[in-house]
Amino acid sequence: MSTPSAQTKSTTAFLAQAMIAFGISFSALVIGIAYLPLDIWQRGFLLMATLFLVSSCFTLAKVIRDQHESSKVHHRIDEARMEKLMAEHDPFKIN
Repeated sequence: MSTPSAQTKSTTAFLAQAMIAFGISFSALVIGIAYLPLDIWQRGFLLMATLFLVSSCFTLAKVIRDQHESSKVHHRIDEARMEKLMAEHDPFKIN
């Protein structure tokens, strides 16, 4: 019988660090865009590009996470199926 794999879970401190780092970097970028010596339409373009970039980063992270989780589930199902076959197999059984 195999041992179940331990699931790794992020700590609260790591989650807080990630959220704070994201907030600071996003705020710094928006403030930097606001203080650039550009016309309003150029600032708007940079702001829209920033928002699209952040949105696509979140989407990419979610897709990668979902693929990883689905591969883990398939692997565990295949492993359970193999364990069941091995448990049912009796090498000394005569047909």
